[in-house]
Amino acid sequence: MEKTKAARKPAATAKAEWWRGAVIYQIYPRSFQDVNGDGVGDLQGITRHLPYVAALGVDAIWLSPFFTSPQADMGYDVSDYCDVDPLFGTLADFDALVKEAHRLGLKVIIDQVLSHSSDQHPWFKESRASRSNPKADWYVWADPRPDGTAPNNWLSVFGGPAWEWDGVRKQYYMHNFLASQPDLNFHNPQVQAALLDAVRFWLERGVDGFRLDTVNYYFHDKELRNNPPHRHQDGDAAGLDAPDVNPYGMQEHLHDKTQPENIGFLQKLRALLDKYEARTTVGEVGDGARSLKTVAAYTAGGDKLHMCYTFDLLGPDFTPGHIRDCVTAFAKSVKDGWICWAFSNHDVTRHVSRFAQGDDDLAPVAKLSISILASLRGSICLYQGEELGLPEAELAFEDLRDPYGIRFWPSFKGRDGCRTPMPWEKSRKHGGFSTVRPWLPVPEAHLPHSVDAQEKNKASVLAHYRDTLSFRKTHAAMVDGTMHFLEVEEDVLAFLREENGEKLFFLFNMRNGPQTVALPEHLSIKEVLPMPGMRGVLDEGKVRLEALDGFCATA
Repeated sequence: MEKTKAARKPAATAKAEWWRGAVIYQIYPRSFQDVNGDGVGDLQGITRHLPYVAALGVDAIWLSPFFTSPQADMGYDVSDYCDVDPLFGTLADFDALVKEAHRLGLKVIIDQVLSHSSDQHPWFKESRASRSNPKADWYVWADPRPDGTAPNNWLSVFGGPAWEWDGVRKQYYMHNFLASQPDLNFHNPQVQAALLDAVRFWLERGVDGFRLDTVNYYFHDKELRNNPPHRHQDGDAAGLDAPDVNPYGMQEHLHDKTQPENIGFLQKLRALLDKYEARTTVGEVGDGARSLKTVAAYTAGGDKLHMCYTFDLLGPDFTPGHIRDCVTAFAKSVKDGWICWAFSNHDVTRHVSRFAQGDDDLAPVAKLSISILASLRGSICLYQGEELGLPEAELAFEDLRDPYGIRFWPSFKGRDGCRTPMPWEKSRKHGGFSTVRPWLPVPEAHLPHSVDAQEKNKASVLAHYRDTLSFRKTHAAMVDGTMHFLEVEEDVLAFLREENGEKLFFLFNMRNGPQTVALPEHLSIKEVLPMPGMRGVLDEGKVRLEALDGFCATA
């Protein structure tokens, strides 16, 4: 990553760009805290634990969907964009949550699922009623081919064709995900206007930003051209869009997503946000080998998205080379955009389980992971429970709720293993999450990782997260500094971060064994910094690193 001259931003700009280098904590409402005793987390439960979140040292929370929904895909099937599902509470509960978050200095980001709605949304009910009603063109409808089959070969991410037959209209409608999640027709200006109105509704309620689900799925090819077969190449990232058991990865998705018209809508969305002070957007880009090109297009110019995240660091590869390649590729592709890095979220196996080798102790993996993540250039997103070092939960088939996992079991177990409830209290039933059986079980293996078991342990993963994020805040170079990788003899991650005269040197040993690393000849160490949990020792131009260890110094 090339170094550029850093300049201190005016205070007003820094306030507006709070998101640049921010630490965002993702909350999955179903699994955070159940207050009303129905086994499902709720907004009041989130509000209750906001002091805990603030004490981590994060800048913002991101709430996964809490909108009115039949819950076929755990809220990513919205039937009312402007209300809270009774499962989670009320609009008054949401307003109270925002007020408390702001009191604690936390920004509030909420999910926006704009590419598709639930089939129970009033818009879709009207659209499917006839071919001539006012909302007939609000969804993607198409006639069958002469033999009655679907209009083209497009596939659903959740398995099977991306088309569902409707007997009333005698047409197919498109769905990139479940058949109960019909795709909205963004080629219709009325659809765009209605969705922007929904965004405005939450802006007026004081939210600080939006995480945009499947942001590159909004538009489809109007000609409905077939997708070509996927051209496999060495190093191809296309498989990141879906597990290899899913035929979705067998196509080049040239026509069912990432269409050029999307740029215009993102500009309209940004223009709306710019009418409000200090708001932000982070887009989820799932686009295989094209992801970085798409991120560049969506974040360039300052008139579209503020930042995006991809699936690059959400896979199993936890090596210096992989991280160097991802960060360097982003820097080369995205000149004036911004990235949000994450190791875990609600859609992937928890990263300590992905990164650990064999019977490794998970705590050192968890600690090294956040030390690295907090040192990268970009904003970072944490997923609830990773600060406890939670491993992926092992669930029985009968416990599954995720339609994706149910569809592809047993070759793919779905996403429920990372969505189990937060364990708050080690000795209480269900980990203190609920007084009744939760919607997903709390694994016995998670109870020793509970919040109360770690709160007073200075050597815990939770303490390390707090200390690391505090360390990050005290060094401007870690928040918004330039980044430059260094070549060293050993297979370690080595780089410089620099901002306003502060130059930080980092070394991370990602092997499960000790290494001694010679410093680059041109590098002059000024002062060794006590980066939390990192035990590297400088001795006569070399750094001794223990397994899964790090080193930080000023240069």
